[in-house]
Formats: sequence, C-alpha cells, structure tokens
Amino acid sequence: MAYRELVRRWHEGVVAADGGDWEAALEIFGGIPEPPSRIWFNVGCVQLLAGRPEAALRAFDKTIAKDNSLAVGFFQRGFVHMQLEMYEQALSDYLMAFSHLRKNPFIDYKQLGLRHILYAWEVLYSTAAAQCRLRRWQEARVTLDKAVVWRPEGRTAILDLALERVQDRLFLEPLQVPLGEFFRPRKKEVEQLDSKDFLGKPKVISSIIPNDEYIGFEPLRPQKQGFYEPSADAVRDRLDGYCRVLSRYYPEDTEKLSVNAGSLVFVLTREADGWATAIHDGQKLRIPSSFLEPASEMDKWKISNGIPLPPAQEPPGRLHVKQKPGSPGGEDANDADARVDFTQIPPTPGEASSSPDRPVVLRACCECTVVVRAGEVPSLPDLRALLRERFAQQAERGKLSYRHSDGEELGAVSGDEDLGKMWQQLTDGRLTLCCQDSNFHSDRPVLYQMLAQHSYPAQGPGDLEFSKGDVLDVLSEVNEDWLEGCCNGKTGIFPKCFATQSSSGATSL
Repeated sequence: MAYRELVRRWHEGVVAADGGDWEAALEIFGGIPEPPSRIWFNVGCVQLLAGRPEAALRAFDKTIAKDNSLAVGFFQRGFVHMQLEMYEQALSDYLMAFSHLRKNPFIDYKQLGLRHILYAWEVLYSTAAAQCRLRRWQEARVTLDKAVVWRPEGRTAILDLALERVQDRLFLEPLQVPLGEFFRPRKKEVEQLDSKDFLGKPKVISSIIPNDEYIGFEPLRPQKQGFYEPSADAVRDRLDGYCRVLSRYYPEDTEKLSVNAGSLVFVLTREADGWATAIHDGQKLRIPSSFLEPASEMDKWKISNGIPLPPAQEPPGRLHVKQKPGSPGGEDANDADARVDFTQIPPTPGEASSSPDRPVVLRACCECTVVVRAGEVPSLPDLRALLRERFAQQAERGKLSYRHSDGEELGAVSGDEDLGKMWQQLTDGRLTLCCQDSNFHSDRPVLYQMLAQHSYPAQGPGDLEFSKGDVLDVLSEVNEDWLEGCCNGKTGIFPKCFATQSSSGATSL
C-alpha cells in the first residue's frame, strides 16, 4: 500500500475512534494490509475502550512483535495482563518497559503521534502494583523507594500514599495510557491528502483599462495608453474582435467619452439584449451592436504591434503642377524632372463630385537589379550610369501592378481598361504603383519550387510578399533561414520557414 493511502486510512480510523464508533475504527484499521506497530497499538486501545481485554492483548502482542523496543507497548500490555489477572506476565512487561527507557526519566511520544509522556516512576509504580498482587511486599517497597528517586517534582504525594498502602499490605492499581489517546498521523501529512489550488483565483490588481473585470491568464503583451491589443486566444470567437463604428455615438454614462464614426473598437462581449462591451481609447464602454460592423482586412493591417492608429489628417492642398512640354503622354522614365498633373486623375467612387481639384498622391515603387562583374568595384559615376540605364529599361518594359483595396492580390496594368480599374482602387486619395522588371530572373535558373504554408507580408523593400498557397520559385539560398525567390512576377527574399518544398515541382537545374 502506498504511504499516502496508509495515512488516509490511519486518519479515518482515528477520527472514527474519537467519535466513539469502535466498530468502524476497527474495520478501517483492519483494512490496512501489514499494519505497522502504531496501528496495532491503536487497535489494542480501541479494544480496551470496547471492553474486550482478550482482543486487546492480541493486538498488543502484534504491536511488540512489530517493534520490540516500544516501551509504551510493553507498558500497555502489562496493564492488560493485570486486567486478566496474569500477574507474572504483567511484571515481566513492566520490567521490559523500564529497561527500554534506557535510564531516561521519561520518553515523549509526541513526535511519533502519541500525545503522552511515559515516565520512569509510572513504570516502577505499576511494577510495584504487580508485585503486590504476587504477595511480594518487600520487593514492592524496594521498587517504590526506587520510584521516589525517579519521581518528578510534585509527584511525592502519590508515592508516599503508595508506600503506606504497601506497609498495610493493600493492593495498588496499575497505571495506563489515558483513554482516548492514539497514535495519530502528522498534521501536515493529513493536510496534503487533498489536492490544493496553490495559484488560487486570479484577480485584477492593476490595469490600464478602467473597471477591468477580466480574470484569467494570458502571456505578457505590450500595452500602451489608449489602445488594447488582445491575445490570439481572445479573438477566437467571432463575436469578439475589432469592429468599425458606423455612426457617432455618445455613451449615456459619460459626457467626455464619445466614439466618432469610422473609429475602431475592440469588442469584448456581445449581450443578448443587443448591447456590446468594447474598448475604445483605453476606456471600457457599452455600445449598441447595431452601431458596429466587422473590421475589414485593411483595417486590421493598420493595427500592428500594439501601436495606436495615427490621428486622422486632411490631405495637403492641391499641387498646381503642370506637365512639362513634350511629354503629353505622362512621365518620361529617363527624365528625372518629369512631372504629372494629378488633377487629370478621375475621382474615386463615393468621393464628392464637387471637389474635382482634390489631388491624388501616386506612389511609384520600382525595383531593379544590375549585374556587376566579380572582382570589379565600379566607381560612383559608373554605378549611377548603370542604374540610370537600368531604370530607363525597366520604365519601358517593366510590369506595372497595383494592390486591390481588399489587400488580397495584385492587379496587373497592361492596358487602358486595367488603368481605369486601378484608379478605382484609390484609398483616401492615395495609390501605390509597382514597377517590376518582367525579365528580372529570366536568365537565372530555378533551383526548386516551394509551396507557401503561410502568408508573408513584406517587411522591407527587398522582401518577397506572397499569400498562402502560392508557388515560389527559389533562385538562391541566402543562408539557412532565408531564401531568394520569385512569385507573381516579383522577386525578393523570404523566410524559409514560411514554405515547404514542393515534391511535385522540385527540380534541379
């Protein structure tokens, strides 16, 4: 039996004995396989309480058989022998108990779980009682005189009375362990029987969010005043997450806080009564669910690394710039002074027609690569000449593309129809146009192909952006973590862990 189970049954048996249920206590103690000496001692004490001295004697016999140095076991068995009028055996037990005291005035059994101190004079007193029953009066007097030497302070009266009774040849009553005292398991061991919740229930002590009632455990995350960034587990439920406010809302419980139309809020919960609890500008508020709509992917891209959204700004005034004579068709890629009259760009859908002079900012992103011979370092004028020539070739033959407003894929610009679609993707009067060399890697071998397992947004101008499921042509291995590849007409580097090698498309050229 495991020690934990032994302690459990030991404790249950002692509790039953303390309650006076002798049969239950004996049944629990009897269910312990191979019980130790202290359990058998408890069984003997319970049998004495139940008025069964013969059964108690058998229990104390097993107690001494388990531990033949237990002085209190001999002492208690001697008392049972006295009850059964077995005086010779009782005298032998008392002599053995005194010898196991090893000339100590007492033994404190508290550390073993018995709240009793066995004194040497008590053993000698009971020895004299057994000698009186055997009519050995002179030996009894000598034993009592010896007990006086071992007596503690304040115990002289009982020994003086015992000497008088022996002088008058009257019997003495033997002493015993007080009724109701048992060997008990340690308190700490009993407390550890039941599992405990050492962490306890979490409680919000301090939070940047007023009236924060959240309880739970989340990894540490960066937080800034005025913004709340949830963990990935907190946004699993579709009812939670970022939402856009459709119209301006003034909470009833506060006059200072108001939520402007178009603001982003993080919804914590949605109630059945049509109200939602949300976080806005570091404040917790209740807002009608009808005022909210799920945030688009473009809105979510603007939320990154716990940084608040920048304040809304009006675009600058119209730039009165005219086209340079001789370039009516647009911008000359070879001329660095070429300019575009942005007023010729049609307005975006939904934009008021009463403001035709509102300018549009077109951001052109060009990427090109020049080949430099190994071992030759060009001078600065030579390097500029190479770049000028390469930019001119890319402006004439490069592939133009733009990103759709939903942010999912790129749209190619190959004609006037595609150009018209491009202008319809204006967001806040801004548009980014990418110019990629279509023949950039035509002369470079493809080492093998990989399949994108995750979407990777570009982190820098030299990164290759792709979506989950795209096929990537690997051109070179930068190091053990980064690869150079091509996807959707664009070339750049990307982390190797975002894709796996395609077995069907793997080739070695």
